Amino acid sequence: MNYILLVLAGALLCNAIPHLASGLRGEPFPTPFATPRGVGHSSPVMNFVWGTGNLLIGLEVLSANLDAGDPRFGRLAVIAGFVGLGIHLAHHFGRVRAGALPTDRREP
Repeated sequence: MNYILLVLAGALLCNAIPHLASGLRGEPFPTPFATPRGVGHSSPVMNFVWGTGNLLIGLEVLSANLDAGDPRFGRLAVIAGFVGLGIHLAHHFGRVRAGALPTDRREP
């Protein structure tokens, strides 16, 4: 079993949540396509598409890799990816919302 892929699946599934929620609520939210990347806002439709992509790829990677090896370690790998990315995103977007990261700078 490839535990690295299961960590990636957990991270993708975690990342899908804020994008799908923002898109479905009709609210802008940062995506990698925003300027500046990860700080500026993308449209609700872009967030819905990005969240759906994360969800579908995460589920595919999960389903392709979870059934081999020891399922306990596989589940732990998914949880590690989910929690690890969740903590990182909470910290990052907490700084964005607090104004610690400028939202008006332009990337080179």
